[in-house]
Amino acid sequence: MNSIPEAIFTTTYASEAFPTMRVGKHDKMGMNVIPLKDLTPDENKVMTLDLLKNMDPNDVQNEKSRGQIVVEVVYKPFKDLETERDLDNPNAVGKAPEGTPSGGGLLVVIVHEAQDIEGKHHTNPYVRLLFKGEEKRTKHVKKNRDPKWGEEFQFTLEEPPTSERLHVEVLSSSKMSLLHSKEYLGYVIINLADVVTNRRINEKYHLIDSRNGQIQIELQWKTS
Repeated sequence: MNSIPEAIFTTTYASEAFPTMRVGKHDKMGMNVIPLKDLTPDENKVMTLDLLKNMDPNDVQNEKSRGQIVVEVVYKPFKDLETERDLDNPNAVGKAPEGTPSGGGLLVVIVHEAQDIEGKHHTNPYVRLLFKGEEKRTKHVKKNRDPKWGEEFQFTLEEPPTSERLHVEVLSSSKMSLLHSKEYLGYVIINLADVVTNRRINEKYHLIDSRNGQIQIELQWKTS
C-alpha cells in the first residue's frame, strides 16, 4: 500500500451524517473525525460525536449546534487483516525472502515423518532429497520404523518448477554392519506443478519398493 492511504488511515477516521427524509438527494448535515490513537486495535468502542460543519477549528459555523451522532467503531490494522486472510486460507504461505529472483521463487520442502518402513538388516532411517542436481539430507533416526524428522529444506529457483520433479529417498545406514552398511527403504517422485498452482500441499505418499511404507512431505512455493 502506498504512503498516502496509510497516512490517512493511521491518523483519523472521518464520519459524516446525511438526512434520510429527502428522496433522491442528500445534504451533508455535519462531520467529525476520530483519531486512531484514541482506539485500541480489535476493540469495539461506542462514541458520541458532535456534528461540525467542517474540520476548520477557526470556522465560526462550527459554533452552531448540528446535533450528534453515535457510532460504534473497531480499529483493524492492515497487518492484522492480512493475517486473518492467511488464517482463513489453508494453503496460504508467506512471501519469499529478499533477494529471491523476481521471476522465480523459493521451494520449501518439509520432511515430516514416515510410517511402516523396515530394512532387512537395520532400520536407522534418514531422507535424501534430490532436486536439479542438488542433494539434501535429514538426520538419522536410530531403530525406528515410524521416524519423525520435521526438517525444512529450501531451494531458490530462477523460475517456477512447473515441469520439475522432486526425488525423495528413504535410506538406512549402520556402522555396525560392514556388509550391509546402507539399505534402500523406498522412494517417491513428486511432480511440482501442483505446489506451484496451490502454493502449499501436505500429503502422505506410498513409498515405491516398500511393502507398506509411507512418507509425509509438505511442499510450499513462495514468491516475492
